[in-house]
Amino acid sequence: MNLTIIGAGAWGTALAITFAPRHRTVLWTREDDVTRTMLSERENRRFFPGYSLPESLIIADDFDSAISSADLVILATPLVGFRASVRRLRASHRAKPVLWVCKGFEADTAKLPHQIVAEELGPDALYGALTGPSFAEEVAKGLPTAVTLAANNADFARRSALELHSPRLRIYANDDLAGVEVGGAVKNVMAIATGICDGLGFGHNARAALMTRGLAEIARLGVALGGQAATFMGLAGMGDLVLTCTGDLSRNRRVGLALATGKKLPEILADLGHVAEGVSTAREVARLARELGIDMPITQAVDAILHADVPAWDAVDALLSRDPKSENGL
Repeated sequence: MNLTIIGAGAWGTALAITFAPRHRTVLWTREDDVTRTMLSERENRRFFPGYSLPESLIIADDFDSAISSADLVILATPLVGFRASVRRLRASHRAKPVLWVCKGFEADTAKLPHQIVAEELGPDALYGALTGPSFAEEVAKGLPTAVTLAANNADFARRSALELHSPRLRIYANDDLAGVEVGGAVKNVMAIATGICDGLGFGHNARAALMTRGLAEIARLGVALGGQAATFMGLAGMGDLVLTCTGDLSRNRRVGLALATGKKLPEILADLGHVAEGVSTAREVARLARELGIDMPITQAVDAILHADVPAWDAVDALLSRDPKSENGL
């Protein structure tokens, strides 16, 4: 298969390292300095240092030539630049099947990536999300990983999953595109919450309770947006939640840990040096939950801490003061 990966951040680079030995793989990024460094040093020193690029990986410096022979395009750009990337694909006048690895809701519109792609590429396009419990660093190292590939066409999902699947990167086809995207987006908010919980020293009991109730919030929103309840017990639901809430490589968890110390968000993000999608997602999900009348108290607490400057301890205290409810009602 001829693959083109758009975006050379951590994820784009990790996927390029993973797929290049088995597929003709082209990597393109808009950052000219990154392109030059990758060509001369065979390493992405800016966004993914310490990992050598396979000699077979083609580093492209022109967008149109990068996608001209692609059988499949993988968008590995942050969500903030996702719509612009899709529009650039459309402007190229080449109808290419497309997958993406970003997670979240678009700022101001609260739209999921598949809704953006449907708007920009039209009803005949083939598209899907590659998502699930995975850190870029571990994928690049070849450590065992299992993810989900959900698409708007079941046959496309199966064929793409089969082509990209390997013993170390196991890919399972899925037809619940809305569900896997909600799971992948909202788990980042819960990872910030868990980081705050751990940073405040509340212990393992509290973390387990928070993650469990967080999964209930994810499922409530996901079902309301057309997802299947079973999806949230799978890789893109519980699996991704567990990894992001407990793994030390999680950027969103690190944001929460820093918030618990009293650091301000701009300083935290500057120190992080990478995008933490949960920061913008919290605002959009909290607003969407209010509009739909969905009870999401953890999400609302995280949004208040991030965007209303509510101290972490005050937000947690408000959560703990809520009246108890029936668990079976989620």
